[in-house]
Amino acid sequence: MLHARAFQPTSVSLLIRDGLVVTMDTPRTVVNPGAVAVQGDRIVAVGPVDAITRAYTAADTIDAADQVVMPGLINTHTHAAMVLYRGLADDLALMEWLQKYIFPAEARTVSASMVEIGTRLAALEMIRSGTTTFVDMYYFEEEAAKAAKSAGLRGVLGETIIGFPVPDAKTPKEALARAETFIKMFRGDPLIVPAVAPHALYTNDAATLQAARALADRYQVPLLIHLAETQDEVAIAREKHRRSPVGYLDSIGFWGPRTLAAHAVHVPEADIPVLKRHGIGISHNPESNMKLASGTAPVPRYLQAGIAVGLGTDGAASNNDLDMFEAMRQAAFLHKLATGDPRVISAPVALEMATMGGARALGMDREIGSLEPGKRADLIVVSMASPRQTPMYDPVSHLVYATRGDDVTTTIVNGRVLMRDRKVLSLNEREVLNAARAFAGKVKEAVR
Repeated sequence: MLHARAFQPTSVSLLIRDGLVVTMDTPRTVVNPGAVAVQGDRIVAVGPVDAITRAYTAADTIDAADQVVMPGLINTHTHAAMVLYRGLADDLALMEWLQKYIFPAEARTVSASMVEIGTRLAALEMIRSGTTTFVDMYYFEEEAAKAAKSAGLRGVLGETIIGFPVPDAKTPKEALARAETFIKMFRGDPLIVPAVAPHALYTNDAATLQAARALADRYQVPLLIHLAETQDEVAIAREKHRRSPVGYLDSIGFWGPRTLAAHAVHVPEADIPVLKRHGIGISHNPESNMKLASGTAPVPRYLQAGIAVGLGTDGAASNNDLDMFEAMRQAAFLHKLATGDPRVISAPVALEMATMGGARALGMDREIGSLEPGKRADLIVVSMASPRQTPMYDPVSHLVYATRGDDVTTTIVNGRVLMRDRKVLSLNEREVLNAARAFAGKVKEAVR
């Protein structure tokens, strides 16, 4: 007589169970109570907790009862090391802020050590507030990459190319050479995606912008640029090139695949099809744009045109934090106010921009942005226990309109638990904070 073989559950490395799982998959599946099974750096299953726990046994289990389990947030634009200039100069327009305060402070204090210290501080802040992937544009980017890897964060990191002497390169040619070295150093890395980052059209000439495009194409890596952030930039483009910023960059052959444009505030209707045609991703930075009075990006028009839009915080020197929950909330509020339509950027749309929208803008939507089998295990667990989150009728509404970064209890990137029950495991918090405070003394001396 034959006997049925006893079912043996599959062994996995990590199981997150009993939470309300907001997947952000195409049908926007929510499972309650749900579970996520992880093996190594990949998600292997998402579903009802009973089904998942019958099918899988784990070396490590995280109890997410009464909490939301969701994809990690994707910050599509920042300058991580600039956390060390947080609050250095406030309440100014962008050009005055840059030229009178930030550029001089950077000239006196930016170094490889500064970037390492600042990126570690930014990584600590991002891990504690639920960001699992960040896009960075700064100097000594190899130090940012090393710090991000050590902290366990995923990063799309671009070596800045700019048309005047800066601490890590005296000329654009030298910056391009540094960018190529950086690409070779981190190409194929499981966490770091190297990128080329020409600062803006007003800080680079046409030859440099074209060389940056060619470098990105040669290695098939992302290209990052600030675009049409202020009316001043538009005026420069019109005066020097007789075109809009989008039109000028199109005329020199700059636009192409794997390109992420930060801000894109002052883009006329006629230029939106140009961005769409080239598959350009947009990083919307509502808090920085409001604080610097730069303007309101036409995000509803981008979304209507089918352009991929993600959210960014910008650097903490102009924001002044890296909390992506705040970015979601402000994005929703800003466009409701600007258009007079309370439905224009809804809570689901804001959450989409912080997760799958950012992934699409980066061309990484097959790897990150939602909780689905086969994707990278980048996820967070968010407490819903605070008074301001009680009661909860709609988890998506709460994530956008009530939740803050410090409600995140657990952060996981590539299957590695970086923070558990609010304790950061991948960084020594005291050492990071002490190093940042010590460096702040140097900044104070330099800007006297």
